[in-house]
Amino acid sequence: MKKFIAFLGLLGLFALAVAIFGSYSGRVESASADPEAAAAAVPAEGRRVCGTDHRPQVVEAQESDRAVRLRERSAKGVAERDVTAGVVDVYFHVVTDGVNGNVSDAEIAAQMRVLNDAFAPWGWNFNLASTDRTVNAEWFNDCYMKARQMKSALHQGTAEDLNIYTCIPGPYLGFATFPSSYQGQPALDGIVLLYTSLPRGGEPNYDGGDTATHEAGHWFGLYHTFQGGCSRNGDYVADTPAEQVPAFECPIGRDSCAGTRYPGLDPVTNFMDYTYDSCMFEFTAGQDTRMDEMFSIYRSGN
Repeated sequence: MKKFIAFLGLLGLFALAVAIFGSYSGRVESASADPEAAAAAVPAEGRRVCGTDHRPQVVEAQESDRAVRLRERSAKGVAERDVTAGVVDVYFHVVTDGVNGNVSDAEIAAQMRVLNDAFAPWGWNFNLASTDRTVNAEWFNDCYMKARQMKSALHQGTAEDLNIYTCIPGPYLGFATFPSSYQGQPALDGIVLLYTSLPRGGEPNYDGGDTATHEAGHWFGLYHTFQGGCSRNGDYVADTPAEQVPAFECPIGRDSCAGTRYPGLDPVTNFMDYTYDSCMFEFTAGQDTRMDEMFSIYRSGN
């Protein structure tokens, strides 16, 4: 009997060890299975990434996809509400510490040209409605953590208008809000940019102005091209090939999701990847369709 009890005790210890190890292994696998999080969390030297929330994108993507499908099923009145092009008024907020960050009107004008060059082929144009300048060292030096305070004080316009803030957004090149977030938190809507990412702003490899293009893509409802990795939904755009991990620099010809199930090379020249500004130059027709849908559902008339 004592031997039997001892045996049961050993079995219990073994089961506990398996449970602990299994739990640990599961966490490791879960973490390593998220290439986007791994790549964005610890950028390599010289790499800059987007600070737009990655984890909430899953829920946001599911909700926005559901909204699109419901809209498609309800044909009544949809045609009248469709927005496929238009002019977006831009409220440009320059935040400085009194010495650094005071980007010039010429840089802002150059940034507007870059945005229009990227979006005009799809029917969208940006009009500079106003520029304001604010001296606030606390906001300027970490506008990622201070975004709520900064935006609540400076935000202007409606859901159809783009607010752009320049400052130092922590370790990121920039970050943005998605269209579906507007109704719940309208004052936080917009995009935030590292001030040196503006055209000729001095940020190595990322001062062509396309950080604004990338973040404006999020503002219109686009996800990163590598969202979901090699998966069925990916970025919810059919004509952007699946991409396992973000692309840095300009790895033309890379194919991280190989095989017949995932046709096409990685979309490293797409504005929604992480490549150098000199490498990215395009949106796809599918991305344009998604931008139109998201704008129609969440921004038009709000």
